[in-house]
Amino acid sequence: MNLHEYQGKEILASYGVRVQRGLVAQTAEEAVEKAKQITEETGSGWHVIKAQIHAGGRGKGGGVKLAKNLDQVKEIAGQIIGMDLITPQTPPQGKRVHQVLVAEDVYYPGESEVSEFYMSVLLDRAKGCNMIVYSTEGGMDIEEVAEKTPHLIFTETIDPLIGLQGFQARQIAFNLGLSGAAHKDMVKFIDALYRAYVGADASLFEINPVLKTSDNKILAVDAKVSLDENALYRHTDLAAMRDTREENAIEVEAKEVGLNYVDLDGTVGCMVNGAGLAMATMDLIKYAGFEPANFLDVGGTADAKRVETAFRIILKDPNVKAILINIFGGIVRCDRVAQGVVDAYQNMGDAINVPIIVRLQGTNAELAKELIDASGMPILSAVQFQEAADQVKAALSKVESN
Repeated sequence: MNLHEYQGKEILASYGVRVQRGLVAQTAEEAVEKAKQITEETGSGWHVIKAQIHAGGRGKGGGVKLAKNLDQVKEIAGQIIGMDLITPQTPPQGKRVHQVLVAEDVYYPGESEVSEFYMSVLLDRAKGCNMIVYSTEGGMDIEEVAEKTPHLIFTETIDPLIGLQGFQARQIAFNLGLSGAAHKDMVKFIDALYRAYVGADASLFEINPVLKTSDNKILAVDAKVSLDENALYRHTDLAAMRDTREENAIEVEAKEVGLNYVDLDGTVGCMVNGAGLAMATMDLIKYAGFEPANFLDVGGTADAKRVETAFRIILKDPNVKAILINIFGGIVRCDRVAQGVVDAYQNMGDAINVPIIVRLQGTNAELAKELIDASGMPILSAVQFQEAADQVKAALSKVESN
């Protein structure tokens, strides 16, 4: 589950990480009021207005701007709120901005002795360890740094059973070229950042930039945070931070009805029971020369109502040209699934306007095939993987030729 910058900073601050202070606003008028509050706390009349969307590269897209007075706060906030912000990490059409973060300007006017670093904490799956990735080249062009000068990207591996050790935090601060008060403050920053990552059951904490101010303070100017959804049952407060406006609408609807659905870019819709079989089914579709339109796991129960719901979810994607149903009858009998497919097809009528290929294997598979073949409906049935692949290919070839 991804979080907004301001939400990530709230978590960081709760673990003792110094962050750039800011307040969220939904309107330009509210942004002015928030700016006044920040000025009272900090004494600075300059503010940074930041679009709050689940994507990086906001500055390059015009979603982060500096306001030097309240009039500019109102003007800039009014421009950003409601815009469709396009960045390298958004869909081509961009993402609609619903709110902005009005933050203090931490680049003190007239001061030049500041440094920007990059730092992230994430899981190294190959080693089964956490790792801190960091660089002296923080800022908007970190992707270019990784591509052109990878030797400037450092990694510190952390055993999750032992945790971050003091010497590791000191080594990171040293590699960043810090000394004195800045070195000491960076060590504290790294320790608190790692505790936030572990404590929130996160899969990613990315701070870009981490700023060393002119008076040698270390603080997080940005925060990109992704939480492990499997651990949210332990964090009801963090689960409440979900912003479904930032997520795929079809995926949100599927989640609400208990379906595991991931939207993809292909043309063949998938309806499968079991994650492993779903992965194999997507491979089957690619083997046939096409691309899967989704990952959809209906789970162990595939009655008529659940199948019908799955159909409706899949057909919300206008790119779907055919649907492949691949069910292994173990917990649920194949004939029951087949009856569910037939009933759903009858209930939905003309709403199903693409070819459907059903492959059922397992308990009562032959009976299931008989039910589908006897239904008189234009549903293609298969028993073997290759047979299903051939029928997908034939159906889509026919669609493309019309």
